This record gives sequence, structure tokens and C-alpha cells, in this order.
Amino acid sequence: MREMFCFQCQQTAHNTGCDGKAGVCGKKADTANYQDELIGALIGLARAARAGTPTPHTDELILKGLFTTITNVNFNNETILQCKTEIEKEKAAVGPGQLDDYDLAALWAAGEDVRSLKSLILFGLKGMAAYAYHARALGRTDPAVNAFFYEALEAIGAEKTPDELLALVLKTGEVNLACMALLDAANTGAYGDPVPVTVPLTIEKGPFIVVSGHDLHDLKLLLDQTAGRGINIYTHSEMLPAHGYPELKKYPHLKGNFGTGWQNQQSEFHNIPAPILFTTNCLMPVRQSYSDRVFTTSVVSYPELTHIGDDKDFTPVIEKALECGGYPEDHPMTGMNGGSTVMTGFARNAVLSHAEQIVWLVREGKIRHFFLIGGCDGAAPTRSYYTDFARMTPPDTLILTLACGKYRLNDMDLGSIEGIPRVLDCGQCNDAYSAIRIALALAEAFGCGVNDLPLTLVLSWYEQKAVCILLTLLYLGLRNIYLGPTLPAFVSPNVLDFLVKQYNLTPTGDPKTDLEKILNRQ
Repeated sequence: MREMFCFQCQQTAHNTGCDGKAGVCGKKADTANYQDELIGALIGLARAARAGTPTPHTDELILKGLFTTITNVNFNNETILQCKTEIEKEKAAVGPGQLDDYDLAALWAAGEDVRSLKSLILFGLKGMAAYAYHARALGRTDPAVNAFFYEALEAIGAEKTPDELLALVLKTGEVNLACMALLDAANTGAYGDPVPVTVPLTIEKGPFIVVSGHDLHDLKLLLDQTAGRGINIYTHSEMLPAHGYPELKKYPHLKGNFGTGWQNQQSEFHNIPAPILFTTNCLMPVRQSYSDRVFTTSVVSYPELTHIGDDKDFTPVIEKALECGGYPEDHPMTGMNGGSTVMTGFARNAVLSHAEQIVWLVREGKIRHFFLIGGCDGAAPTRSYYTDFARMTPPDTLILTLACGKYRLNDMDLGSIEGIPRVLDCGQCNDAYSAIRIALALAEAFGCGVNDLPLTLVLSWYEQKAVCILLTLLYLGLRNIYLGPTLPAFVSPNVLDFLVKQYNLTPTGDPKTDLEKILNRQ
């Protein structure tokens, strides 16, 4: 077996790269290599599309192929190779003549600065493809966003100077902002503007299904198919924000949230008396104690698990829920800090409806600082930093949370300020768009720039969706971002030096020291 090379996620071995027979994520070397070949085929398709005439199906394959290679999405060689075959067929249909695929080994062997910048672009594209894929499922597309995938993929396979690549890195951030706006419009157009809601963590007795991932469309279809069947639905991980959408929360059998961070699934799903449906990442290698109850759909795939196809007929999941029967009595669960409920639904409309009050509280000295503590969670012990940091924040500060990093603190009772909860969950990782809109609106209200606000971003990263959000923040010129628990292995010393000097990007350190530094800088 040819050994792999992969350094696209935060947990990569020794923070340098997984280069043996398997990755830390559980992906085997042959799977990693097939995924590299898939990316090479996508670059070939981008070359063909730029020289020929892409179709909506071409756009769809670009998104599907990139999404397939995100960490903890697809562990199945068969479906990866099927996707590559589809791409090769499409390349022949849309492009003139024979255009070669790209050998990704050339990227891994490139000079470290070129490799670093191209990796930032490629991993950012993967994250953005996930957002565009979800928007597409709800009928929303943007020709400019689609066109950029071809432009950027072609550039990854071409000779480019570091300056040219740096410009493309920032353009990736710019286009991702438009892509997140597209998905925001798709979600709110379909399901309404989120509203604050308290979500219980207790699992009620009787049959139930756990839904993990990010895809609200799949959740809506499952809610429709289980209506009146005596089966309760529980969200898991990044599906938690679904409870805030009016058109989803109106289903009485959408009951609550199961468990804590995605990285705890192997223990929390142990012998679970119910099926689990994965609509997107993050799927971990499945253990025997619950493997007969895991189902996948969309781009998620794992060997020997039942996959729900494009028809979205969830009958096998429903039948498994009825067969398992659920818990015989109500089953209390708690968050990572012992809480029994969590809140969500504080998207931009919900927060900005209190904008005047928030501005007044800041001017009166009752709110000293805002923190955005969010991003991807993971298993590294150093991620306790985010729990400790939140616990240490003074009572005159507000915390916005995003993505699955919220599970490090979202069940903590930190009180409120004049009726405003101190912890406000803005939603999924793509809902960074809401947080950005909140920051821009507050800056306008105070008549200052975003960097002049009493606001600090304390971010955790794990996979590629966090990368594209970081690139968007850099494109917007945000400074003084704290990033952890480690810096990306694919960022070279020279690129890191540029980011530190240009944006004051700072690695997380000791939470007490970092907090004091932030508050003393005001």
C-alpha cells in the first residue's frame, strides 16, 4: 500500500502531517490517496470547464467532489472512485480534447510557501463547497461562486508566484463571504429567521432518531417522514441550531439535542437504542457496538453502512428506530459542564433586535467587551482552553458562540446582563455570516471600524470549513484573532509571519494570560 500524506485538519500527526498507513481521523492510506486522485480529477475538470462550457451538472460535481474529501466525511473507497468516474466522464463532455488531471503529489512536493498558499486555497475551497452544496439543495446557486471554483482549482494546478497565490487566498475569503450569504438566504428563506430557544438534553422514553451533521434540508425531510409515527427526533453536534428555525421547531417531535461534541460520539453512541443519521461530517470510524444503527446520506459514506440515496427515502432509518424502541424511561444527559439544557437561535436578527439596548449598555459601561468563542471542536486535551477562557470572562462581557466549538461552554450558566444572556449561540459554522453581520452593524452604530469595537475573536479550528471562514475574516481585514489549539501544519513560517504582521493573528496560549492581554488592550 502506498503511504499517504495529509495535513488538512488540526489533529494531523505531530502537527506536521499524517504520512503512514492511516490518518489520525481513521482514514486509511488508500482512501487518502484516492481522495487526492479525486482532487486531481477535479482540477482536470476545472481546466476543461475553463476551456469549454460547464453545465449545472459540472457545478454540482465540483461541489460534490470537494465536499467528499473534507475530513470525516467519506471513508469509502468505492464511492470515492465512483465520484471520480463521474468527474472523468463530465470532463470529456465539457472540455475540448484531452486535458490532464493534476497529480497532487506535485503540490505536496512544492516549495513550502507555494505549498502553504495553495493548501490554504484548496482547503478553503473544500469548506466553501460544503456551504454551496447545502445552498444548492435548497435551490440557491450563485454563478460567480461557481465560476470561482473553476478559477481557483485551475490555479492550484498551475505555476503561480507567491504574490499571485496570496491574492487568490484573499479572494477565496471574499467569495466565501458571498457563499455564506447565499446559504444564509437559503436557510432563512426555507425555514424562517432563527429565534432564541432553550433545548433540553434529556432523551424522552420511546423510539427516537439522532440526526448529525449540518444539512437542514435532510432534517426537514426526515421530520416530514416521521410525523405521526411515534418517533422523536434529536439533533446532534452542528444540527443543534435547527431548533431555532420556526419552520423546523414547529414539529412537535423535534424534541431536543443528543450528547455533546462530535468527537465524543464513539462513547456516547455506545449501545444507543436508536439509529443515527449522518447528513454530513463529522463521522468517526464506527464501532461495532452501534454500527448496525448508523446510516449515511448525501456525500457521507462508510464501508458496509446503509446509505440513503438521492431519493431521500428514510424508511430504513425509521424501521430501525421502531425496532430499537429507544429508552424505556426518560434518559437524562448533560453537557460537557454538567448542564441539562442549552440555548441556540441567536442569529443576527435575534441579536440586532436588541442593538439599541446593547449599544446603550456598552456606553453605560455595563458591557465591557464582546468575545466570539467558536469554531470546530476536537479531541485534543488543550481544547479545554476554550472552556477555561469562557469561565474566566468577567460578568460584564458577552460571548457569541459558533459551530461545534460551542459545546465546550454552551451548557454553562454565566448569567445575563440586563436580561441578555451572556452566552449567545449564533448557530452553525456557516452562521459566521450572522456574527459578521452583527459586528458590522455594531461598528456602524458606534461609528467606528470593526477593529475598533471591544470585540475579540477566539477561534478553534479542526477542518476545512473553519479554514474558509478564517480566510473570510482576513479578507474583511479583521485583526487580533486568537487561533488554536494549534496553528495549521500547512501554514509555512513565511506565510505565518505575514499573517502575524498583517493581521496580528495570535496563537492561543494560557487562557488567563490571553484574557488579561485582551482586556488590557482596550
